[in-house]
Amino acid sequence: MFIVEDQNHCQYMGKYETYEAAIEKLNELSRIPWDQEPNRCPCRSWRTCEREYVIIEGKNENDKWVQISRTNFLKISYAGVEWLTQ
Repeated sequence: MFIVEDQNHCQYMGKYETYEAAIEKLNELSRIPWDQEPNRCPCRSWRTCEREYVIIEGKNENDKWVQISRTNFLKISYAGVEWLTQ
């Protein structure tokens, strides 16, 4: 299971069965301007703030969510789009 989250604002952006599907969500987000939903930051200083999207890999183990890995992938702000990993 893979979760896409904005780690700066602790906002859940979706859960995906495959890594490829999570990457596709990030590609989709990268094509949306920084000042439009869902990329517009929810804080009062949204004009100078940024989204930093991560992919969290995890699994359910004994009815508990267990995180396997967390990777920073994409930063979106007024300065533009920056891919943090290849």
